[in-house]
Order: sequence, then structure tokens, then C-alpha cells
Amino acid sequence: MNDVIEIKVFGRTYKIKVKGEEDEEYISRLTSYVDQKMQEIAVKSRSEDPTKIAVLAALNIADEYFLSRMRLDKVDERIDRMEAEIATVESNLFKDEHA
Repeated sequence: MNDVIEIKVFGRTYKIKVKGEEDEEYISRLTSYVDQKMQEIAVKSRSEDPTKIAVLAALNIADEYFLSRMRLDKVDERIDRMEAEIATVESNLFKDEHA
């Protein structure tokens, strides 16, 4: 089931369709985050062009996303190394028990 809700970003109201499983509170948090980023960019850039502000905000959000992905990838690599080390230790313990 698709619902239409209204969101407000940077002073403009938009109607968007959301899937039934999407939580309106979550959509509200996303909306607030995007609006906050646009407000910050508007102050820093001193621009009044909403398109420019939206693009700059999108670039900032994309940068945050990519940095988070890189950190997550590093954590995944560490976990993989730790799992390999654990497997080696378990293997050595198993050998020692049967020797």
C-alpha cells in the first residue's frame, strides 16, 4: 500500500509516496536532516539559489555517505581478519588436543 505524505524541505512543501513499510517517523527524520543540511549550506554559501543549495547539500550528504562506507569497509576487513585468526587458533587448538 502506498501512502502520500507531505514533507517540508527548505521552506517548500512536497508530496511524496511512501511504501507501506516505511515509517513516517523515519521519513520525518530524513526530511529534517536534509532540511538542516540545506539551511547550513545556505548560511555558509550565502547563496539564495535553492537549486545550488540543494546540489551542495546533496554533495555534502554524499560525502558523508562515502566516508561512512569506507569506514564500514575497514571494519568489515578487520572482522574478516579476526575471524581468520580465530579459525587458525581453533585449528591449532584442535590439533593440539588430538596430538
